[in-house]
Amino acid sequence: MPARILETETLIPAELDEVFRFFSDAANLQRITPPSLSFQIATPMPIDMKAGTRIDYRLRLLGVPFRWKTLISVWDPPRRFVDVQEQGPYRIWEHEHRFEPIEGGTRMIDRVRYLAPGGPLEPLVDSLFVSPRVRGIFQYRQHEIRRLFENL
Repeated sequence: MPARILETETLIPAELDEVFRFFSDAANLQRITPPSLSFQIATPMPIDMKAGTRIDYRLRLLGVPFRWKTLISVWDPPRRFVDVQEQGPYRIWEHEHRFEPIEGGTRMIDRVRYLAPGGPLEPLVDSLFVSPRVRGIFQYRQHEIRRLFENL
């Protein structure tokens, strides 16, 4: 079963270094995650972000509690980083965050490669439950990121 790809682009009215500094603080992830996920970082703060850092989270998907553990597999300030699910609800989750300076701010590109659970039923599980929610989470993130940076 091939993994699915979601790619979004957000134009942020702030300089590259400021944007990367925001994403370097793991606590900000909670600020850009929909409240409906009851997202909590379980790893003690502050977290030293670098290649090899592991971060534990707790969240709820459709009311079901999950633990999620990610590994920062690539750390290339201020241009990109990649987090990979080591434990969690997906069979595959690889999220690349890229940042590019543009006139008037920064272009942030999120590229997620994921595969939902479900074995042979994965296409159905993805189309009915996973894909709409993942897209909704990233739409929420885009809105919140723009709102936060416009108010800084």
